[in-house]
Amino acid sequence: MTARAPGRLETAVRRRRGRSVPAPLLIPAVVGVVFLVLPLAGLVVRAPWSAIGPALAAPEVGQALRLSLLSATLATLVSIVLGVPIAWVLARSTARGRSVLRALVTVPLVLPPVVGGVALFLVLGRQGIVGSWLDGSFGITIPFTTAAVVIAETFVAMPFLVISVEGALRAADARFEDVAATLGADRWTTFRWVTLPLVAPGIGAGAVLCWARALGEFGATITFAGNFPGTTQTMPLAVYLALQRDPEAAIVLSLVLLGVSLVTLLLLRDRWLGRSGAPIA
Repeated sequence: MTARAPGRLETAVRRRRGRSVPAPLLIPAVVGVVFLVLPLAGLVVRAPWSAIGPALAAPEVGQALRLSLLSATLATLVSIVLGVPIAWVLARSTARGRSVLRALVTVPLVLPPVVGGVALFLVLGRQGIVGSWLDGSFGITIPFTTAAVVIAETFVAMPFLVISVEGALRAADARFEDVAATLGADRWTTFRWVTLPLVAPGIGAGAVLCWARALGEFGATITFAGNFPGTTQTMPLAVYLALQRDPEAAIVLSLVLLGVSLVTLLLLRDRWLGRSGAPIA
């Protein structure tokens, strides 16, 4: 009887997993999926497919797309360099004030992007706290430049990476780090050779989310960097400008952004996103 108990338990678990989804869960799930997918379907259905070729061949579209991809990639790299250490401090440090630090780091998640752009302008603008010193001492002006685009995107996107990496660090088995310490490895060596490989999927997932958020950034970019073609006009800004004068062109540009985002997530989901947690079907 004891030998058959595990078999019965396994059968019961399989039957439970094979049951249909309860209606109280299924109905809201279906409504939620429709709510999220229907706007995207409407974009595809209403797209002027015959005008896609000429629209994509326009020089300003190519400039905006290249700038978007470049700035989002640079913002992601900066976020990795700065965000991974922040996540380690939040997850591993025992210093006081971590809750305050976490709140400050994640403020951009709930802060309106336009407000973030204003805040960046007050700090890095020509009359800003740091910007006036940069301008007076080195002749460096940041606002309304490509660097301003990268800074604005980093400001709004880095919290996504920090949260993802912090979660991966908390979920990682700290015993491996303890073993490395007992073998004589210092904290920096342990971080490089033990901790980083353990949380690499979390870093990858956070980088994907960070890159996608940076690619779609609008409010902070237009406030802090402006909307100058070839210099600061990213794809979201080009969509906004096109919507005012040529709605069909705005739809085409929106399709380009949608396609880039989907391709990125599909290419990276099995390599990173699927490893960071539960497998993604």
